[in-house]
Amino acid sequence: MCGIAGLVSNKVNSRTVVRHMCKKMIHRGPDGEDLFFDENTGLTLGHRRLSIVDLSDTGTQPMISHNGRYVIVYNGEIYNSDVLREELVSAGLVTSFRGTSDTEVLLECIVAYGMRNALIKCKGMFAIALFDRENRTLSLARDRVGEKPLYYGHINGDLIFASELNAIKEYPGCKLKISKEAVDEYLRYSFVPTPLSIYEGIYKLNPGVIRTFTYPYNEYTDEVYYDLKDEYIRGQNNLFKGSYEEAVDELDRVLKAAVKSELMSDVPLGAFLSGGIDSATIVSLMQSISDTPVKTFTIGFEEKAYDESEYAADIAGHLGTDHTSLVINERKLENVIPLLPSIYSEPFADSSEIPTYLVSKLARSKVTVSLSGDAGDELFAGYNTYWKVANLYRQIKPVPKIFKKTVGRLGANSKDNTLYRMAHCLLAEDIANLHEAVCYDMTYLAPKHDREDMLLTSSHTPEDEMMLRDMLRYHPDDILVKVDRAGMAVSLENRVPMLDKDVLSFSFSLPLEYKLMTEGDKIISKRILKDVLYRYVPKEMMERPKKGFSVPLERWLSTGEIHKWAWDILTGSRLVRDGILDRSYVDAIIHSFEAKRVNKTLLWNLIVLEQWYRAN
Repeated sequence: MCGIAGLVSNKVNSRTVVRHMCKKMIHRGPDGEDLFFDENTGLTLGHRRLSIVDLSDTGTQPMISHNGRYVIVYNGEIYNSDVLREELVSAGLVTSFRGTSDTEVLLECIVAYGMRNALIKCKGMFAIALFDRENRTLSLARDRVGEKPLYYGHINGDLIFASELNAIKEYPGCKLKISKEAVDEYLRYSFVPTPLSIYEGIYKLNPGVIRTFTYPYNEYTDEVYYDLKDEYIRGQNNLFKGSYEEAVDELDRVLKAAVKSELMSDVPLGAFLSGGIDSATIVSLMQSISDTPVKTFTIGFEEKAYDESEYAADIAGHLGTDHTSLVINERKLENVIPLLPSIYSEPFADSSEIPTYLVSKLARSKVTVSLSGDAGDELFAGYNTYWKVANLYRQIKPVPKIFKKTVGRLGANSKDNTLYRMAHCLLAEDIANLHEAVCYDMTYLAPKHDREDMLLTSSHTPEDEMMLRDMLRYHPDDILVKVDRAGMAVSLENRVPMLDKDVLSFSFSLPLEYKLMTEGDKIISKRILKDVLYRYVPKEMMERPKKGFSVPLERWLSTGEIHKWAWDILTGSRLVRDGILDRSYVDAIIHSFEAKRVNKTLLWNLIVLEQWYRAN
């Protein structure tokens, strides 16, 4: 895992600027730094290295291809690099390799097959910048689902890019303007969705895309090598034909293969173990492969309503892992809040970022790489909203449109939170907008956006529609951002086996009833994933209410030091002072929470935005 940066400029010293950019990301790569400069174009590429595979100098970046044509800086891991290495040698495309790094394999695959075909072959997570010295092109690419970040844009006419937004601000005299559209989207979602960044003119590259800039780098072309929506539709149109038992066998196989491939490492490796289904599945598969106890890590909470550490310890004991658990008090959670602006280079308000940072810090005390169970909910229908919103959709759909519009418009601008949300549920014409209304229409104060029509077709289920929507937006821009930034803040590489391309393809091909089913009055979510887990861990050990990985946010906002601090900074809001937010908007959010304890999420979003703004 690393940090990458680049700048093309004949106006400023690009080498000096990129060196400053790299130093800003030293936490992403504490083990080394190097630059490449091209005199013909004024391009400098920079790299901060966190050594994971091939700890020697033969893994150093920027790396030049064997034929001298290409130069690469790359952040990530190619999990099937050994297979690709053998393929290149067997085909006579490479005589021998200088070292054992996956970077060299990736680069020679690009030489042999072209960038698009090479990335199609690769299994992994990555953000890449590739310079073609012959054609003077610069290509930027991200992995299939957006595990690794990549920001880019033009400042003073110069093309600049980096793994983190704070690094881009090292450009001399940089004066970036906050994007009003990004602020609106952030207040609604608690994150800034791709391709926006919080600043105008600076963007996040879309996952699955290669963007190639031609000299002098003001124009570009896009090439899609992976389209998650197309893959989802392909899977749904070619459903798995075997029995349910055969599907469980196949999921066990593809997940185990993904986990095995992601154990590649020349440094200590472990896993998060929260006590839930997803992480327990990944750890179970890891331990079934490993000859030695897997190192596992859990954060526990003194407040029992949030604590799952005892469950995690039971699972670890059953599997025989080398388990480390740390029970933290509320003060330790609170102490992370001032760190958030430096950990996240743009406003980000998923409050589970706080314990995620702490468990990453705990893991980093013993390992350099950690696997997690993220994506289980989105791929296997784990969220309650999937069946609840789908049921609501089926109930509302037959109601005459004239009635829904008439009643909906009466409450569409209501200041009563309940009436407002009910009204927008009635006004939603498809599952996409109903999903929005239920999950994100918190109040009349939140900016209202009509979303695109259904992503799938009427032949697909509402549940599939919502899972796809979450995989396209919520998962990459919330979950993966949280995991990447929290880990990289302490120089820990996080890997997500459920995002392996074979696991994705197989999950997309499963009938809904294999993921979500009703048994009497009971809803069984993540059905197939649970049945894989129950091969390794007793069912009775897992059948308990889920507590989640959360913090006592409502209490923090109601009493104590955080309450006082939050109210102080909102009362003297610099966002209001500088004309980014209206005073009446801020006061209305505070009042609605104080009076009725509604809009907790929107209030927290506002506090995090204010804190980020002051720090930046």
